[in-house]
Amino acid sequence: MDVKKRNIAILGSTGSIGTQALDVISAFPDRFEAYALVANNRVELLIEQARRFMPEVVVIANESKYEQLKAALSDLPIKVWCGSNAIEEVVQDENIDMVLTAMVGFSGLKPTIEAINAGKAIALANKETLVVAGELITSLALKKRSAVLPVDSEHSAIFQCLNGEGENRIEKILLTASGGPFRTFSKKKLESVTKAQALTHPNWHMGEKVTIDSSTLMNKGFEMIEAKWLFGVEPSQIEVLVHPQSIIHSMVQFEDRSVIAQMGQPDMRMPIQYAFSYPERLRSDIPPLNFIELSQLTFEKPDRERFPNLNFAYQAIESGGNMPCILNAANEVAVQLFLEERIGYRQMSHLIEETMQKASFVQSPSLDDYLQTDAQAREIITQLIH
Repeated sequence: MDVKKRNIAILGSTGSIGTQALDVISAFPDRFEAYALVANNRVELLIEQARRFMPEVVVIANESKYEQLKAALSDLPIKVWCGSNAIEEVVQDENIDMVLTAMVGFSGLKPTIEAINAGKAIALANKETLVVAGELITSLALKKRSAVLPVDSEHSAIFQCLNGEGENRIEKILLTASGGPFRTFSKKKLESVTKAQALTHPNWHMGEKVTIDSSTLMNKGFEMIEAKWLFGVEPSQIEVLVHPQSIIHSMVQFEDRSVIAQMGQPDMRMPIQYAFSYPERLRSDIPPLNFIELSQLTFEKPDRERFPNLNFAYQAIESGGNMPCILNAANEVAVQLFLEERIGYRQMSHLIEETMQKASFVQSPSLDDYLQTDAQAREIITQLIH
């Protein structure tokens, strides 16, 4: 049977998700094509990717890197664009079948909206898009009949658990978390956590921001908000479980009290490949699970006192409106300040909480409100450290 190749645009091709997505594409050259590659800053890697995958178009968000990119690819028939407007334009190309949104943070919102408006299938790896504007994104996707396929390992797991369940009611989503590298640290010990320690995740290989978010449990808070919008459940139906082995990626409990779990190696190529090939499953070279060697699978409650970011996420989604947008903006700045070693590890949570208290609340935000909220929250948290 002849299968049409899927042309894929990768927003964030030089990041952790983007490079693993290109691994998947190179493993299935007859099924997937890297049609457009978009990066923010890492121009040398983008040049390397462009020369290897020969996309139709490449875009660099940082306009100061444009001339370098253009010169390096001048011998190839590849369109070279730059700037945020170009990113929003490229996702609308009629030849693109799917857009993988793997840009980090708030910057992924507008390109995702443009891709949905153009009716593209979305492989969603940018969780901040749904955290910031979940209601807007889900209603727009419904209106435009644009499929949103989750790439986060947890949401891919939930999606797989729900396949074939039709109208069967979800009683509870059990969202698993590794607990990060500091789950056994006391409050006092958390005070002296260094950047190097926080960037060492026990199970997953991820970008810097998501690794820090994972260690503070903000990542899990964001995933809870994302799950609410993706699967139409209330926050009270989403229980976070710390599962240090990262083998069960998430579970769904139905009203008959049956629980379905999705398991696999902690390897992001698996959910990326599933989003690209859905509804098919393609053969993978990822090692299978060896249940004989799995000595134990353990679960524990997250400690919300030591890791208050999880509480902030529940508070933000319960408040609704633009509060999750405030949470996200404050977190982005706090993480950057920590990575620049300008604030301590626990200070991130204090600054986020204070920003949530000080920023202007909007009950029914428009896209413009989200943009203004993002700018205001960033200004507030920046002023707090001066």
